[in-house]
Amino acid sequence: MENKKTVSLVLGSGGARGYAHIGVIKELEAQGYEIKSISGSSMGALIGGLYAAGKLEEYEQWVKNFNVIDILKLVDFTFSKDGMINGEKVFSKIEEMIGDANIEDLDIPFTATATDILNRKEVWLQKGCLKDAIRASIAIPTLFTPKQLNGKTLFDGGILNPVPIVPTISEFTDLIIAVNLNDDIEIKEEHKKLLEKEKNKFHQTVIDFFQKNIKKKEGLNYFQLINKSIETMQEVIARHQLASHKPDIMVNISSRACEFYDFHKADEMIKYGQAVTKELLNKN
Repeated sequence: MENKKTVSLVLGSGGARGYAHIGVIKELEAQGYEIKSISGSSMGALIGGLYAAGKLEEYEQWVKNFNVIDILKLVDFTFSKDGMINGEKVFSKIEEMIGDANIEDLDIPFTATATDILNRKEVWLQKGCLKDAIRASIAIPTLFTPKQLNGKTLFDGGILNPVPIVPTISEFTDLIIAVNLNDDIEIKEEHKKLLEKEKNKFHQTVIDFFQKNIKKKEGLNYFQLINKSIETMQEVIARHQLASHKPDIMVNISSRACEFYDFHKADEMIKYGQAVTKELLNKN
């Protein structure tokens, strides 16, 4: 690429599939694109915020070594009326990486979207504590406890804006590139092998146990019902939003690539996200 194209990057919500955002960023950089601004919702806010703070590589190395046991150790159940998981164990690690960084001090303009659940409004977090903004944006209802911030009760940004193109600062960039993690597309054969992983027998035994107890034959349980409801809602909202706010380049990640809660599949999803992006950019 002779002239470095500048990009306003939009990173959508979608649970563990958000690891694909890392692969997208890696490929954009590999092909010489310069990311000049980022907006993110939920997992997109986490990845985008870490990138803007210059800590994405450190985060990548951490999550690529995850297995199912590691994930279970990070889950701090609270079972309060506000949510099942507190999230403090995960965020203590995130805080180690980004410290007390403020959004307005980052080298790249950054926006995290969250939902003011009581006032039914979308909130754009563009200043203040980066860690708090990310925590608010990933607060999935009934799963994570909400974040109290600026006098508001904030939940996951994906509730109202799964692919937050509107708050993107794009006036001074060549392209808006958006990543949708909830596309109902088939995974190409050449990409399926990237999503396969050699199975450790012990870890597979743990996975099989949870799948046996979570995926009941007679129907969806509570956790699955929440998961499927959120994914269905986000897919529909994203489809409508993208029809009215079209990016220059749309990176579509299949919702079939992994389950919303498969946070032990970082390496596979990063590779998949990079492969999808490479193929797309080579066509443009």
